[in-house]
Amino acid sequence: MGRWRAAAPASTALITRAGHQRLKTELDDLWRVQRPEVVRALAAAAAEGDRSENAEYTYRKKQLGGIDRRVRYLSKRLEALRVIEAPPSDRNAVFFGAKITLERISDGEELVYCIVGPDETDAPLGHISIDSPLARALLKKRVDDDVVVELPTGPCAFLILDVGYDA
Repeated sequence: MGRWRAAAPASTALITRAGHQRLKTELDDLWRVQRPEVVRALAAAAAEGDRSENAEYTYRKKQLGGIDRRVRYLSKRLEALRVIEAPPSDRNAVFFGAKITLERISDGEELVYCIVGPDETDAPLGHISIDSPLARALLKKRVDDDVVVELPTGPCAFLILDVGYDA
């Protein structure tokens, strides 16, 4: 079995200002803090002698490879991303950056989501990717619209209660 992996599907190249800043901070931390520490530890492990039986050396090489992959990805991705700062002209419809309050029709539970770029999703915070099935179904909808979304557990119906944008 080889190392070949199929290319990931292209994701939307949009991001909020806060998400863009987080990615830049992560890249800076990887390049200026973590990578130099791992290189120093790798050099120390290499100085211990036989590398074929040196677990520390093997671990640090893998760790350095992971850091380098992430640095390469972030460097390319940050160039491709478009930062969306201004809310849309129609603030009553769901677009990128919207904070949406939904009611699940089956049980009446209220859910709050914010539509963000794929590089800044965070499920516990309610940040969902614009590429997700729920966000795709919500785009261009308005308050009091019903939306049916095909989820892994089956179809689920929602009612849009509120749409808002941060200032």
